[in-house]
Amino acid sequence: MKHPPTATDLKVFVPCMHYENSLAYYTALGCEVKWKSDDLSEMELGGQRFYLQNYYNRDWANNFMIYVDVDSAREWFDHITQVLADHSFKYARVKPPKVEPHAIVTYAWDPSGVLLHFAEDHPADE
Repeated sequence: MKHPPTATDLKVFVPCMHYENSLAYYTALGCEVKWKSDDLSEMELGGQRFYLQNYYNRDWANNFMIYVDVDSAREWFDHITQVLADHSFKYARVKPPKVEPHAIVTYAWDPSGVLLHFAEDHPADE
């Protein structure tokens, strides 16, 4: 069987309802804008990148999820809570960390309804 050509990266396209507001939200969370045009931005968080696009479809956005491995779901909850207190991001919200079977997760919704999972590995069983 022939092997496929090499892939060097994989990025998703994240929808947004109001492009500049979503750019501000992700920047406030700590994402770096690697480059930006009128309709597309490459964002980076923790060495991982995604495209934020000036395109919105409600059903797609409300079913889109991003999973972010983090050291502390609690610290992300505190950070996002502060971001939301300092800025006006309509529709954005966050829930306290929840113990799930696979991880401890802070759930946050961006201004367009995209669900972010800030997930911390469970402590090792003792």
